[in-house]
Order: sequence, then C-alpha cells, then structure tokens
Amino acid sequence: MPSTSYLIAVLAIVFSITLALRARPFAVLRTLRGSAIVRQLSVWMPVGILAILAMTALHGTITTDPHAMGYALLAVAVTIGIHLAFGRRTILSVGIGTAVYVVLLNTL
Repeated sequence: MPSTSYLIAVLAIVFSITLALRARPFAVLRTLRGSAIVRQLSVWMPVGILAILAMTALHGTITTDPHAMGYALLAVAVTIGIHLAFGRRTILSVGIGTAVYVVLLNTL
C-alpha cells in the first residue's frame, strides 16, 4: 500500500492536470469570441447535438418496438412545437415531449 504522502501527491497532480485541461478551452474561447466560426458553432452545435441524440433514441425505440414509431414521431412533433412556441426553452420542450411519449406509450 502506498504511503499517504504519495497518494496526496498523486491526487494533487491529477487535480492540477484536470483543472488545467478543463480551463484551457475557456481561456482560448475568450480570444476567439469575436470569430465568425465560433458564432456559427454556438448557433448550430446545440441543434446538431440534439438531432444526433434524438435520432439515436428514436432508432433504439423503433427497432425494439416498431408499433411505438407513431408515438415517437408525435412526441417529436410536440417537442418541436413547444420548443418553437415557448421561446426555445429546451428543458420545457424536452420535458413535455418526453411526458407525451410516456403517456402515449403507457395508455394506448
């Protein structure tokens, strides 16, 4: 068993490296804030990530339970509608869309 001082030294090194690696992108971003590429990424990246997540979830749902495809597509439509109607509040739209899907799946 390593000594306590050795473990503390290892933890301090790991903490320092982790902190530096996590802080570095924010330090670089500060200098790139005026860049057109960063502005475009800030607009399109969240949409792209949500689209990939939705496609992965829908693919898994449709392949395991094909009759639920209609429910899933209806829930996606509700999610998009809520998202656009209520000022692009992601948590609200995803929450209501998920609730619609769960209710449809469990009641019909």
